[in-house]
Amino acid sequence: MKVPVLNVSGKEINQIDLPADIFEVEINTGLMHQAYVRQMANARLGTHKTQKRADVSRTSAKWYRQKGTGRARHGARNATQFVGGGRPKGPVPHKYTKDMPRKMRQQAIRCALSALLRDEQLVFVDSLSLEAPKTKDMRQMLDAVAGKGNKALVLIPVGANENVVNSIHNLGDAHVLRVNYLNMRDLLQYDRVVVPLDALEVIKSLWGQVS
Repeated sequence: MKVPVLNVSGKEINQIDLPADIFEVEINTGLMHQAYVRQMANARLGTHKTQKRADVSRTSAKWYRQKGTGRARHGARNATQFVGGGRPKGPVPHKYTKDMPRKMRQQAIRCALSALLRDEQLVFVDSLSLEAPKTKDMRQMLDAVAGKGNKALVLIPVGANENVVNSIHNLGDAHVLRVNYLNMRDLLQYDRVVVPLDALEVIKSLWGQVS
């Protein structure tokens, strides 16, 4: 499939062919959902904990005499029905991690890239560079290539221009990501994904299917 390549001014300067084994695969929404749920679950720390009755340090002295008060028989203040007592059935630390085969994870990324290309959310640019960190200049570039008002994810290769990274960090509606760490959550939560050609080469090498 041929797609246009833009310059930083948003003008088409070239066209390139995208590999079909990455950008034209059958979109499996169930697989994408499974990969997304796995990523979000694995990000959870699972350190939540409430104090149960055994964890609450309160006096075990009897509140009042056993009989004659008309009240129920209680012997300790750490019972769960009392203020300051333990919490019944509260959460305890545990792992939320989920497993998913590597080939399934890779195919989920291909499905996401294919879906983004189908919905015209992928934007390919020849290069992104700045001589100095300038948020204003980066704002103008992203407005030109990704469209004004769109949240943009900018993919860059390792060792890319640090001025670009620092300029994007100052923008509230844009995010920069090393293309090696491409993941479902970041791909699906932005209106546009800006892909420089050097980042595209990394995508081809990492997610291209070996025949």
